[in-house]
Amino acid sequence: MTLSNPIFIWASIGLLLMIAELILPGGIVILLGAACLLVAGALTTGLIEGIVQSLTLWFISSMVLLLLFRQLTQKLVGGEAHVDNTDEDLDLYDQTAMVKQTIGPGQQRGRVEFQGSEWPALGDGSTIAAGEEVRVICRDNIALVVEPRTRKSADLA
Repeated sequence: MTLSNPIFIWASIGLLLMIAELILPGGIVILLGAACLLVAGALTTGLIEGIVQSLTLWFISSMVLLLLFRQLTQKLVGGEAHVDNTDEDLDLYDQTAMVKQTIGPGQQRGRVEFQGSEWPALGDGSTIAAGEEVRVICRDNIALVVEPRTRKSADLA
């Protein structure tokens, strides 16, 4: 068997992909490698011949294996799965920021420092002086909409 033999090439790629699963856990690469081994087996038995049939069988078998065994391999192999909050505005709500440039009066924009960065900011129409602590209400495009931090305790009274 020579190195240019398609059976050897498909089997080698399959084994390399399956070994790569140790480095890239998640259960996908091992299934792609298994599909390569299926192609090598089909070439060996004479079920297929040529590059077009090989690639077609690899693609179809990869999809079938991924759809059938993805959940199983993910449980066995592991990998990281983490679901974050997809609504970024919820992460902003009720956070504290510091006014860097006076906001207002009216719709005049100012600037606030929030989470280590400066952001354009809009207020509630009143003047909010630089140095005041504000509460983030929401975001309007790239500007944060804020209100003075003292207002929250005043509204509760």
